[in-house]
Amino acid sequence: MTSSTTHPQAADAHASADAGHLLAPAHRCALPGTPLAEASAGLDACVHCGFCLQACPTYVNLEDEADSPRGRLVLMRRLLDGDIPLDDPSVGTHIDRCLGCRGCETACPSGVPYGELLEATRATMATVRGRPFVARLVLGLFRRHQLLHAMLAGARLLRATGVPSLLARILPERLAFPFAMLASTAPVPELRVRGASRVPPAPGGTPAAPGAPRTATLLTGCVMDGLFGHVHDATTHALTHNGVTVRATPAQRCCGALHAHAGDLEGARALARENIAAFERTDADVIVVNSAGCGAMIKQYPHLLHSDSGWAPRAERLAARVRDVSEALVALGPVRGTRPVALRVTHDPPCHQLHAQRIAREPLAMLDAVPALTRLPLEDADQCCGAAGIYNLIEPDTSDAVLAPKLARIRATGAAFVATGNPGCLMQLGGGLMRAGASVRAVHPVELLAASYDSTAAPRS
Repeated sequence: MTSSTTHPQAADAHASADAGHLLAPAHRCALPGTPLAEASAGLDACVHCGFCLQACPTYVNLEDEADSPRGRLVLMRRLLDGDIPLDDPSVGTHIDRCLGCRGCETACPSGVPYGELLEATRATMATVRGRPFVARLVLGLFRRHQLLHAMLAGARLLRATGVPSLLARILPERLAFPFAMLASTAPVPELRVRGASRVPPAPGGTPAAPGAPRTATLLTGCVMDGLFGHVHDATTHALTHNGVTVRATPAQRCCGALHAHAGDLEGARALARENIAAFERTDADVIVVNSAGCGAMIKQYPHLLHSDSGWAPRAERLAARVRDVSEALVALGPVRGTRPVALRVTHDPPCHQLHAQRIAREPLAMLDAVPALTRLPLEDADQCCGAAGIYNLIEPDTSDAVLAPKLARIRATGAAFVATGNPGCLMQLGGGLMRAGASVRAVHPVELLAASYDSTAAPRS
C-alpha cells in the first residue's frame, strides 16, 4: 500500500533519499529558535544508507518511502530549510504515522538520534498544527495526578465487573479494542504474588556483582500503578527475595513520556522536574522501573532539560540511578527460583527497552532463572507491536496493521504466555490476542520470576 497524499516536494525529498543522494553540508535555517533547529545537528549524521528501512514497522507495512526513517529525516530537513511549510497536511501525516519505536536507531550505523529529532519535529509543527483532540485530552489528563488517579481507580472497578471482557467480544472492532485492552490488564491468578514483603531472601544463586544495589525505590508511574499493581507486587517480591530493601518515594508523577513523544516538551519538562525533586528525597541506591517506556524517558531527562542550567545536573544524577527491573535483578544474579513454573513462554521485548535503552540480555536472563519454564523464540521480536503510547488511539489503522503480524507470530510459537515489560505493550498484545480469540495471555517477565519465589502460588500450564 502506498500513500496517495504525499506532497510533491515531499515526494521529491524521499525520491532523493531513495537514490542515496547526500544533502549539502551547509543549510539555511527557516525555523530559528525552534526545537527542530536546536536538534538539527542530528540530521547531518544521516547518510541515507537505507539500513533503517526494514527496521521500520511503518515502512514495512505501508511500503512508502515517506513513512520510513530516512524519508522522514529528509522531510524534517525540508521543513527546517523552509522548502515545505510546517502546516503541510501530507508531511504532518507522515510524521504522525511514526510509532517512535526507535528501531531505526539500533539499525543505524551513523548514530542518528532519530527519537530526539522526531520529538523536536512534532513540537515544532505543533505550534502551527496543534494536536488532535484525543491527544490533547489524554495529555491533559496525565498532567493532573488526582484526576488520573481517580480515572484509573474507576477503570479497575469496571475491570472487576467483567463487563469489559464481555464488551470486547460483542462490540465492533474499533469500540471493542479499548475494552479488550482493559480486560487484559487483570492479573493472572496463578501468577499472583501474595505476602511478598514477608518472604526472606533465598540462599544460593549467582553471587551479586560488585556494586549491585542493596536498597531500591520503585517508580510507581501512572498506568502501571493504576492497572498493574500486581506487577509492582511482583517487582517488590523479586527484589526482596534477592536481598534488596525496597523503599517508598511519595510525590511521584507521570514520567512525561507520552508528552515528549507527542511533541509537548514543556509538559514533559514540568513532569520531569517534579519527579527529580521527588526522587532526590530518597537515598536508595537505585530507582527501579518496570515500565520500559518510563525507564527510557527518565534516562533521557538530561537531554530533555539540557538547556536548563538549574535542572540539567540534577537530571544527570537522577538518570544515573535508574535501572530497568531486569537490569537490577540480573546485577543481583538473580537468585534462581525454587518453585517450578511449567509454562511455555515467548518474549516480546518492548521497543523502548530494546532500542532506546539497548537492554536485550537481561529480560531473558530473568526468564531463564525460572525453573521448568520453557522459553520459545519469537520471529521478528525486534519489531514494534503498534502500541507506542497513545498511537493506537490517534492512528488506529496503522497500529492495527503493525499489530497483526505480531499477533500471528506470537500464536505461531505455541506459547501460553507472551512476556513483555511495558504497560502499553501488555495492553496492546493482551487486547489483540483477546480479540483474536487466542488463549495466550500477556504478562510481565517479573511476574514469572516472582511466582517461582512464591510459596503460596502454584503456576500451571
